[in-house]
Amino acid sequence: MSTPLQRMLGAALAGTLGAGSLLAAEEPRQPWSPGIETSGYEWNQMRGEKLIALSQQGDPLRGEIAYEVCKGCHEADARGEIDGSYPRLAGQHATVLIKQLTDVRAGVRDNQKMYPYANEHVITPQEIADIAIYLQGLQAPAENGLGSGERLQRGDDLYGDHCKECHGRHGEGDADGFYPRVGRQHYAYLLREARMIRDGERRNAHPEMVDVIDSYSEDDLAAVADYMSRLPGARTEASAKSP
Repeated sequence: MSTPLQRMLGAALAGTLGAGSLLAAEEPRQPWSPGIETSGYEWNQMRGEKLIALSQQGDPLRGEIAYEVCKGCHEADARGEIDGSYPRLAGQHATVLIKQLTDVRAGVRDNQKMYPYANEHVITPQEIADIAIYLQGLQAPAENGLGSGERLQRGDDLYGDHCKECHGRHGEGDADGFYPRVGRQHYAYLLREARMIRDGERRNAHPEMVDVIDSYSEDDLAAVADYMSRLPGARTEASAKSP
């Protein structure tokens, strides 16, 4: 019996044999679910596929195989793109990856470009768990996209006042709290997503974060994104010695 991933790869092969126009016409449309724009919105509801995927024991070996469908955009080593078009996934918390994937599948995080590769006909909740644990274990490449470096003190001040409590002193995030690792993420991606959260366009955003950055100027967003992109993303031996 073939897996959804095998069926998807078979469909891709069929496209190379002349069925491309038919497949394009049948590209699945992402569903829509109420998000932060809706009264009564509850961030990170534990239900449906998210709950199922979180309850599964992820297998990194299976995850490496299932990740094949993601490589075209996020790269073989999950480094993403420095221009911010695709985020770095290597080293991200498995819980965060599961949340974001299932939010896309449920239609509470808008991403029509990603949906055809991540919908229920391509990968199962078990494969989501497998991919997430595989990516969590990858070593993030040393290089990532950075900003100008001109307003790092302002970024430091904003991060310390508003971001550190959830995302950690070193940008390491919080797996149990579903807060992403932001250290060493691409600057352009951080800036774009922060802008979308501020402007209400990231519909699965945490309401408290929206409130916090609602008054940020473009310069403030750029400063804190630049600062976060330079954080180590983990407690290194050197940083562990500091409070």
